[in-house]
Amino acid sequence: MDKHTFWKLIETARSEADPDQVASYASELLARRPEVEIAAAQQVLWDLLAESYRSPLWAAAYVINGGCSDDGFDYFRGWLLTQGEAAFARALADPDSLADHPAVREAAAEGLELWDEEALSIAWTAYEARTGHELPADSFTISYPPLDPSWNFDFDDTAETSTRLPRLSALFAFA
Repeated sequence: MDKHTFWKLIETARSEADPDQVASYASELLARRPEVEIAAAQQVLWDLLAESYRSPLWAAAYVINGGCSDDGFDYFRGWLLTQGEAAFARALADPDSLADHPAVREAAAEGLELWDEEALSIAWTAYEARTGHELPADSFTISYPPLDPSWNFDFDDTAETSTRLPRLSALFAFA
C-alpha cells in the first residue's frame, strides 16, 4: 500500500461513514484487502504521523483542544488523518488554516476536543479482523523528526501563540 491508496481508503470511509466512524470504517474496508497490504498500511500511517510531527501543528492542537500532551498530539493527528488528504496537507502547510475547517469551527462553538485515538490503529484493527492475529511488530518502523526549535516556547504564552496562530487564537478566544 502506498500513500495514494491509503488516502483513497480514507476518502471512501469518509464518504460512507459518519464523521466519528471514519477510522472504524476504514479498518473494515482495509480488512478486505490482502494481509501484506494491511501490514503495509501501518507503515504508511506511521509515515504520515511522522510527517505531521511538527511544532506548529502541535501548537494548533494545543489551542484547539485547550492543551495537548504527547498522547493528545498523537490523537489529534489521528483525527486530522480522518479528515482526508486535502485537510491534512492544508494543516501541515498552514496550521492556522484549521480555523476554516468546519469541525474546528464547531469545536470552538461547542467546546469540543478533536482527537481520534482509533485512527492510530486502523491497520492493527484490520489485520486482527482479517487474520485473528496481531500485526507483526516488524511490519513497520516509527521515526519522528526533531521538532522545530523556533517553536520551542510555552504554548500557554498567549501573546506568542496568538502571533503565530492568529486565526485559531481568535476563534478559540486564546488571548
